[in-house]
Amino acid sequence: MKVVVIGGTGLIGSKVVARLREHGHEAVAAAPSTGVNTLTGEGLADVLEGASVVVDVSNSPSFEDQAVMDFFRTSTANVLKAESEAGVTHHVALSVVGTERLQESGYFRAKQAQEELIKASDIPYSIVHATQFCEFAKGLADGMTYGDTVRVPAARIQPIASDDVAAAVGRTSVGAPVNGVVEVAGPEAFQLADFIRTGLAALDDPREVVTDPQARYWGAELQEATLLPGPDAQIGKITFADWLAQQK
Repeated sequence: MKVVVIGGTGLIGSKVVARLREHGHEAVAAAPSTGVNTLTGEGLADVLEGASVVVDVSNSPSFEDQAVMDFFRTSTANVLKAESEAGVTHHVALSVVGTERLQESGYFRAKQAQEELIKASDIPYSIVHATQFCEFAKGLADGMTYGDTVRVPAARIQPIASDDVAAAVGRTSVGAPVNGVVEVAGPEAFQLADFIRTGLAALDDPREVVTDPQARYWGAELQEATLLPGPDAQIGKITFADWLAQQK
């Protein structure tokens, strides 16, 4: 089948495209660099011609509250409209475990708005909620650094490797629409501070990581299990230690 991957040149999108092609599907990467701009609608009608499935793994170039909201609302609305006109029968979107519990954060409010647009459309859909990626340890640290110290909320995290995310998104895209949410997570849970500390140590990053009950996560207060998946989550194969070993 023809599967168009919005954001198909990025970290997850490029892996999804490669996996789908390995399994004999016509996977097309759609991104500004390939002539498709979901904010303006440029190239959408052409790339969706003959497509059965659209996978949206795109992300906002800015995480500023209004900019990220504008991105997900505009981009998602344009994609859904073009899909309806093209006869697409399955919309798959990548989102984040805990989105509905993180509404103090402008980024997660925007992701929630994206999900609501998808659910309200007339196109059958599947939303894949992934836990935070193994690749994000440094980025999370950067967002919580004050001087030379990383101040981290007391919460747990179950990081997943991007290869496992791409596998789950690929499986979902060629299956029947679930008209709901599928959760995917890594095989092990850690304290958020331990995850970031281990990730920084692997980069020889000398920042100190401390647990601070007052620390915020992208503007949101965390409870112990805010970032953890439910009991029915699909579990990836790659441990954080295995992922770190692959980076060397």
